[in-house]
Amino acid sequence: MLKEKIINYISGKKNQTKEGVVLFREEIEFAEQNQLSNESHIVEKDTSIRFADAYIERCDKESENMLKNETSAFLSEPLQYLKKHKNEFIYLESKWFDFVNVDAISLEVDDVFGTYDVMLGLKFQKKFHEKIKEYLNANLHGEEAKFDLMFSNEDGLWNVNFALNYIEGYQDDLTMGEAFQLIYHFLFKLVEAIEKNK
Repeated sequence: MLKEKIINYISGKKNQTKEGVVLFREEIEFAEQNQLSNESHIVEKDTSIRFADAYIERCDKESENMLKNETSAFLSEPLQYLKKHKNEFIYLESKWFDFVNVDAISLEVDDVFGTYDVMLGLKFQKKFHEKIKEYLNANLHGEEAKFDLMFSNEDGLWNVNFALNYIEGYQDDLTMGEAFQLIYHFLFKLVEAIEKNK
């Protein structure tokens, strides 16, 4: 659960940095709302550095082979990069995804609709189907907004696909880093919604 993960993170990191426990806006707001941070000194970091140590690959859509392992500098590239390189997708892994029950996120341009498609595996039991669907229906905006949600018994997770274009806060001029941060925020709120009144 998100609450336990944040408690463990705060208590595990408490004595590891001179400045305090480093968190970002989403986790801090959650910790404050749930009174999880009363004893710890929490330092808010700018969301632009959340994925500074992420593992990033540029991959070929057709073969799924890695084209290049990128550094975090690639996150300052404009999101439009994917429209110029439609044969590629970006694969990103981050320790922060643990909070949102995801291992990695892939991002690519849809060949037909030209939208930025987000693909991920969400680690929640099958019984949460209605809650996940309800959240996606309520928080993907626009007449064209749709999503794919399919449970994999083999992996025990939800395969989720949706278009970044229909998330609140989306703009055409985002950088890759801003796009992944927007996706993270969306997923954080999804996990919060699923676990509320669980």
